[in-house]
Amino acid sequence: MSTPETSRFVRLRVDLVLEVDDVDAVTGAALARIADDGDLSAEERAPARDAVAGDTAEALAYLVDPFGLVGDVPGVELQQASWSSERIDYDPDSPEWGLDDDGDEVYGDGFDDASDGDRGDVSGESGR
Repeated sequence: MSTPETSRFVRLRVDLVLEVDDVDAVTGAALARIADDGDLSAEERAPARDAVAGDTAEALAYLVDPFGLVGDVPGVELQQASWSSERIDYDPDSPEWGLDDDGDEVYGDGFDDASDGDRGDVSGESGR
């Protein structure tokens, strides 16, 4: 009897809820990152600036780097990443924002798994 091979690939899901106390600081940091991004062409910079200037959630999506989460973890290599941000109504006292009985996160969008359904997110891909 042989043991089935286990996959070397692991999907790590992280869901964060952030409170933005200083919209100008977030927007300014995102605009600075765009200005310093040598991989962006002039044609790409203008729409990126417009997006982060008009939406704090988009500015956060531009600033958060999922590669930084695992870049220093020994023995792993990031194969693919995507991330998103969206404005939400959040009530920390609501039971829908707690853990369910299985210990799985229950998301405020009504789904009990971040991959279920269309959440209407603005996603960044691994090419950023």
